[in-house]
Amino acid sequence: MKIYCLTLGCAKNRVDSECLAGALTAAGHELVSSVEEAECALVNTCGFIRPAVEESVAAILDLEELKRDKKLKKIGVVGCLVNRYEGDLPSEVPLVDFWARTEDWKFVLDQLKTPGDDERHRGTLPSSSKYTRYLKISEGCGNRCTYCAIPGIRGPLRSLPLEVIVKEACQLAEEGARELCVVGQDLTVYGTDVSGRPRLIELLDALESSLPPDLWIRLLYLHPSRVDSALLERVAAGRQLIPYLDIPVQHGDPEILAAMNRGIAPESLRAIFSTARAINPDFALRTTCMVGFPGEKKRHFDNLMDFVAEVRFDRMGAFTFFPEEDTAAAEMAGQVSERTKNKRLGELMRFQEEISFERQRQFVGKELKVLVEKIDRKEGYAEGRSFREAPEVDGIIEIRSVREDLKEGDIVTVRVTEAMPHDMTGEEI
Repeated sequence: MKIYCLTLGCAKNRVDSECLAGALTAAGHELVSSVEEAECALVNTCGFIRPAVEESVAAILDLEELKRDKKLKKIGVVGCLVNRYEGDLPSEVPLVDFWARTEDWKFVLDQLKTPGDDERHRGTLPSSSKYTRYLKISEGCGNRCTYCAIPGIRGPLRSLPLEVIVKEACQLAEEGARELCVVGQDLTVYGTDVSGRPRLIELLDALESSLPPDLWIRLLYLHPSRVDSALLERVAAGRQLIPYLDIPVQHGDPEILAAMNRGIAPESLRAIFSTARAINPDFALRTTCMVGFPGEKKRHFDNLMDFVAEVRFDRMGAFTFFPEEDTAAAEMAGQVSERTKNKRLGELMRFQEEISFERQRQFVGKELKVLVEKIDRKEGYAEGRSFREAPEVDGIIEIRSVREDLKEGDIVTVRVTEAMPHDMTGEEI
């Protein structure tokens, strides 16, 4: 059967879709790049926050229209939306043929009337980047932040066996990956559910000893309460590990952090980032912040701004608090108005843009290794990323004067000639 797979949500969902693709291909199905070519469409949904739920439902309704017009024979919906709302969905969207929870690929194959097994298959999607791939090392979360619905959607922490991860990483490298982005709800707890102790550094040792020396390993999503100097030193000393860490702080005020159940104080957060920059002044630090959490007053927000001014993150994503159902924070007193939330969000992001620009300017005249992702020979330029830019969420580096033999997937040395708040321009040397 010709199957189109639509992936919504985060990079972890993309890994799930590639595992589903592997199971489908192993069972004899053909994956196609557009819904117009398909007999069956599968939607891997996100249910993390209300806007993601709305996007998932809208995508399903679009597919229902195609089925109603007899342009599709079958629709399957999988993933987080099903985990969260499976009791309510069938009556709301009646033309969907089957609903499957996250990672229940055998059930999907059963619904497609093809044999399958419970073995983990990692395949490729027509839309997947060949050069940057995501490596998921765990599922679920036990942190219990008061604003987050993930533990209820994805369940408790479940670490993949180390040997399975290394085997999958080697497979991705053999398929042409030049960069592996290691993902999980929280990388720092990897292995604690099995051995009672964190095994992230052990995993990094195994990956570096097994993978090609010129492949990049990028770590995403580390809870700050378990980022210590040993981990920072290990990342900085790595052969393939690049000096980039995504450490979501969420806030910089002690009262708000306590209400969020983040398990760390601002002074400990400051110590993480000052240690990273002491080890390597060019360490690229990304974070996420939330404004408008229940009880957040101006003094709390001012403390967040002071914290951001002191740390000087390279990159930041920020969002306003949303009272997700079935979370403790949704019922808290002191809910902040949407107007105030949005005002604070704008102020924070304008300030962070100034900091990002300042950090960017420090690289003008310097040389950076850049992974080439796009080449426009007609216009005479290429685009890529260095260690400082994670895919999809950070900026790009534009390379001028493209040589004839330059290929996508090459890693080249670029001297930076111009910096902007998010992107940079340079020339290959």
